[in-house]
This record gives sequence, C-alpha cells and structure tokens, in this order.
Amino acid sequence: MPVENMPLITLFSAPKPFTNPHIATIQRNAIKSWTLLPNVEVILLGEETGLAEAAKELGVKHLPNVARSEAGTPLISSMFQLARENSASDLLCIINADMILFPDFIEAAKQVAQLKNQFVSMSQRWDLDVTQPIEFNDGWQNRLRSTVLSQGALHRPMGSDFFLFPRSSFLDMPTFAIGRAGWDNWMIYKSRKEGWATVDVTPSVMIVHQNHDYSHLPGGQPHYKHPETDVNIQLAGGREVTRFTLLDVDCRLSEGKLIPRKWNRQTLRRAIESYPLLAWDNYKLAAKVSALFRRFRSKK
Repeated sequence: MPVENMPLITLFSAPKPFTNPHIATIQRNAIKSWTLLPNVEVILLGEETGLAEAAKELGVKHLPNVARSEAGTPLISSMFQLARENSASDLLCIINADMILFPDFIEAAKQVAQLKNQFVSMSQRWDLDVTQPIEFNDGWQNRLRSTVLSQGALHRPMGSDFFLFPRSSFLDMPTFAIGRAGWDNWMIYKSRKEGWATVDVTPSVMIVHQNHDYSHLPGGQPHYKHPETDVNIQLAGGREVTRFTLLDVDCRLSEGKLIPRKWNRQTLRRAIESYPLLAWDNYKLAAKVSALFRRFRSKK
C-alpha cells in the first residue's frame, strides 16, 4: 500500500565542505531550489564542515555516517544504501550539490515513470557563472531561465550530474568514490547491460550547473586527475566501460514521449564501439574497435 503523502522522489547528495564562500553559495542555491520542488524529499550525506548547519538552515534531512574511502571520500555504495534505508519514495535520484532544478524535472520524472518500469534518466546540463545567492522570490525561475539562455552554455554530452531511477535498481553498487570520474559512466553501462531504458531528458528539462573551480580538491586538480579516479575506473571494469556517456542512451523524452536516440556520426560510432561489450561481454574486442576509431580520427 502506498504511504499517504509519501514523496515521489528522494534527492540525495554528498555536498562539498561549506568552507569556500563560493562553493557554499552555489550549494545553498542548488539545495534551496530542490526544496521548492513539489513532492520531493532531500537527503544530504556526509560530515563535511558546515553541512549539518546548512541542512538545518534549509530544512532537509542530514545523515552524517556515510562510509568513506581510504582517502576520506564518501562512497557511492554507502550513499545509495543510506538513501534507500531512510526514504520510502518510489524514485531515487543522486545529484551533484551544485545543480539547480526547476519543476520541469518533476514532470519529466513522472512521464518517464509512467512509460517505463525500469529506467534511468539523465540529461545534459546548462553551465552558468553564479557568484551570488539567488533570491527565490516570485518570478525567480523565469529570470534564471532567461539568464541561462542568454549567458549560459549547454554542456557537451559528457559527464552526468544526476541519475534518477526506481528504488529497486542499482542494488549492487561498487564502492566508487564520489566526485571522481568513472562512476557515472558505469551507471549508463550498467543500465544498458541490464536492458533498462536509458533516457536522456534534455529535450524536456533545464538543469543548471553553477560553474566553479577545483580548489576544493587536493592540489586544485580536476577530479579526473586524482588517483581515486583510477580506482573508480578499475571498479567499473576498465576504460571501455568508462567511455559510456549520454551518447550511449537508447531514447530521449520529448513532449511526453520516448523517442529513439538521435543518430549521428558520434552516436553511430559509439554504438559500434560498445556493441562487443554490451552484446558479448568482449572487452578486448571493444578496446580494439575503440582504438581503431581513435587512430582513424588522429589521421584526419
């Protein structure tokens, strides 16, 4: 029996420390936007400096006891487990703590859930420079949308900042480190391998990434240059698995309907590269095909 007034979606995230003023500002902006969505619960995970205070200020649930890697980075497997154990929503969504959401996110989630029982939805993001707290008063959504369209840029289809899925999915998460490369690619690979619908909702939603530097990471280096990224790649099953991106999804949500992926040179190449891995579990052949494509491109 469904629980009365149970949220449709539980958003969960492991924010960065709130010590850097810019990071603190954009995280508060993002989380506040989530709390304004209908039928949503928010869970923040971790013990980072300022997180407990921010969760209290924003009126969201805070769970500090997330398992960590040897380097002290929260583990995604633990995040998934805690989100399941502390929510009853039909849908779960892991999301980066710098992403601003609008109500179209909820509408797209409802539409996909009505069309498919097993699915994972994701989208491209819009990148925008944000340096000040957003005033969440009447008309803020229209103002921000206009700013994004005039000053922002649609990010290329690489990297994913959220994954929304039924709570029965991803019960066997590897111990990936959050905030490092590789795990998001594995999510797409795993979904394709399981035969779940992989849905790009970019035509139906606008999600806004607030740009930031990497000063919060050791040495100020991007996440893909950290040793934990190498560990993530190993856990994922190798570099061929971590080549999976939004180019590998099988459908898109547009005007309330699921339509096949858009075929072009990039998506066709990825379909050929990934076929040996998805159809036959043949990693070596997939690697050889990828290498052939790379050599061909380098000769141009």
